[in-house]
Amino acid sequence: MNRFSAVVYFVMSWTLPDFSRAATLETPMVSISGEAQGTTYHIKYFDEQNRNFKVEIDSILKEFDKSLSNYRTDSEIVEFNKSSSLTFRLPYFYPVLKKSEEIFKETNGAFDPTIMPLVEAYGFGPKKKIDPENANVDSLLQLIGFQNIQFDKNSVSKKKPHIRLDFNGIAQGYSVDIISHFLENKNITRFMVEIGGEVVCKGKKNDRQYWVAGIENPLVPGTLHSSIVLADRAMTTAGNYRNHFKKNGQVFNHIINPKTGSMEQSSVLSVTVIAKDAITADGYDTAFFVMGLNGIKSFLAKRKDIDVYVLYTNNQGKMEAFVTDGIKNFIKEISN
Repeated sequence: MNRFSAVVYFVMSWTLPDFSRAATLETPMVSISGEAQGTTYHIKYFDEQNRNFKVEIDSILKEFDKSLSNYRTDSEIVEFNKSSSLTFRLPYFYPVLKKSEEIFKETNGAFDPTIMPLVEAYGFGPKKKIDPENANVDSLLQLIGFQNIQFDKNSVSKKKPHIRLDFNGIAQGYSVDIISHFLENKNITRFMVEIGGEVVCKGKKNDRQYWVAGIENPLVPGTLHSSIVLADRAMTTAGNYRNHFKKNGQVFNHIINPKTGSMEQSSVLSVTVIAKDAITADGYDTAFFVMGLNGIKSFLAKRKDIDVYVLYTNNQGKMEAFVTDGIKNFIKEISN
């Protein structure tokens, strides 16, 4: 996997008044870190038995890549992209297809994992870069469309030849959920799981503090813009400023509109999504970036189960923020 997203940092917790004193300070905290999916992961959890699950977690993440990584020649998704159908061997492909279908329909195609031909044409896939200025977008658009995929719990097939899948915009979020479920099955109730900036937090960090994450400043990469309290929710961020390249003075960013085939100019710099799980947040942050600020506002007027924090440039070129009511009281801007 090779996920392009804004960086999320974990920062010092706020002290929050009026929350119940539910956790004990004596429980040992275990910290695990490593590499996976072309990025890094950081996991912290409280366990009275002080168990270290790094070996098991690394094994799960390797199996996950065997299913959904376009950077492994032996993965299920690569096998499917080269053929007309696939019978699932691992338990990861179907849930991602199901959630992709949901988000594809809800966003009217703003999120579409059949975007792989365009990803490669613009030089962001595992293959050698293709000259984006010479990409035949009109021709490639004929190869895009999630409606050309059919699947059930056992297999997936193509209704149309040459359709190929790229789950970069959603799979990493699901891997965070998978590790979170692993910890819950071990009776761990207080934890933070972060993979490549995608994160799930459960429980409290201590008796008066929830976990707090930091959101990168898109105009000054490497510095924090805001911090946010995460209470039993997932958070992902998509940005257009970290993964891009220039050719003949033109900037090509990695977030592509699957309906037009282009990397369109947008005032949106980053979209942070807070949802019940990371697969939902991850899929929607990509879709919201394509939809733009007005599209996001219109969509969320009907969806109260998702919160967003959008950083964008106004008509004067200055950065502003849009935040939904559900998380306004949990975000602080950081003075630099």
